[in-house]
Amino acid sequence: MIDSFLGSAFHAAVALLLGLAGLLGVVIWSIKRHRNPKLKIECGDSIEQLIPSLAGLTLGTAVAGNKVELLENGAFFEVLIGRIGAARQTVHFETFLWKDGVLGQRLADALSERARAGLKVRVLLDATGSKGVGKATREQMKSAGCRLVFFHEKSIYNIGVLNERDHRKLCVIDGREAFVGGHCIVDSWLGDAEDGQHFADLSVHLHGPVVHSVQAAFSENWGGQTGELFVGDDVFPELEAAGDVTIHAAYAKPEGSAPAVKILHHTVICLAKTRIWIQNPYFIPEPEAIDALGEAVKRGVDVRVMMPSTSGSDNPMVQHAGHRNFEKLLKCGVRLFEYPHTLLHQKVLTVDSVWSAIGSSNFDDRSFDTNDEITLGIKDAALAQQLDAVFEKYVGRCNEIELKAWQQRGLWHKFKDNWFYVFNEVL
Repeated sequence: MIDSFLGSAFHAAVALLLGLAGLLGVVIWSIKRHRNPKLKIECGDSIEQLIPSLAGLTLGTAVAGNKVELLENGAFFEVLIGRIGAARQTVHFETFLWKDGVLGQRLADALSERARAGLKVRVLLDATGSKGVGKATREQMKSAGCRLVFFHEKSIYNIGVLNERDHRKLCVIDGREAFVGGHCIVDSWLGDAEDGQHFADLSVHLHGPVVHSVQAAFSENWGGQTGELFVGDDVFPELEAAGDVTIHAAYAKPEGSAPAVKILHHTVICLAKTRIWIQNPYFIPEPEAIDALGEAVKRGVDVRVMMPSTSGSDNPMVQHAGHRNFEKLLKCGVRLFEYPHTLLHQKVLTVDSVWSAIGSSNFDDRSFDTNDEITLGIKDAALAQQLDAVFEKYVGRCNEIELKAWQQRGLWHKFKDNWFYVFNEVL
């Protein structure tokens, strides 16, 4: 009888724990959920005329007077590390993916040297993406005086946010210049995308008032992790105009509303009049975005998407998840191109050859709904044309997906597409 009683008590305890776990899951989901934006916008204005609206919808402010330099592939790091070496007061660096290697050592050396010179060097790394930073590298930076912090480390205190990762890639130097884009601190990002071991990517080097917006994005997560607030001319100096480019930054994640990066990407699809060209490594649009792309095609918009194939990707599961909706996209008139030679990691969208989005955001649920990201909206025809030229450079070696051939792909391929799509929100 005692054994029976203990057995019943054990099962009751297990049932109670499972119930509490389920309740906790529902509570977390209810706190984090948001309403998806309805992609129906009636407006005859061009996207050039709507920059204040785009900035306002994404909880930012469009600022004029900026200068933008596009940096491609491994050449980005020569400029970044050189400018870190020229810093005089502060260096703020934030990234998702950092693995020990030649590149990681170069960057650690540059940051350490500036810290030893007496500068305030703050480094914020995602705890999951940057778990490849070894103990020796961490100790090097810390002993040099760098303030090294990891975002959402595994802890009981972070149990409700462990799935939320810091996917931003940015650097702010002396509060006067900034870098934003897709480059990661891994040796695969060196070189010039010349083979499958060297990836393609794009980032921008910024001067002008928009640097304050990038600094604000850094301060958001830095303050959230450390509680430290920083003020003064070494971090937020007065910034004069450095060029003639207007930029707005999207990075906020308000409670109960869609994150700013999601609203930005989805809204511009509805505003395009002639062209939408997307370069993105992980392209898994939500059903409403697919419908909006289809509506754009009906308006006469040239919609093209370039992404790596499974053979070029660093995560073929994501490509298979994206494949699940290829047929619907093709039927909508969207042109799809896959690059089989290496990972195309740039996160770029151009609209009507005058406006561009560039930053850290993938075109998938994880970036749009879960991760902390940053995307810049840039009104500058010259930059849009540069980005479209990058598209054209790679698309010549792509395979364009044709509807009839795609419908005839093998059963095993179709099974993998549908299976991995089940997990698309966490890939």
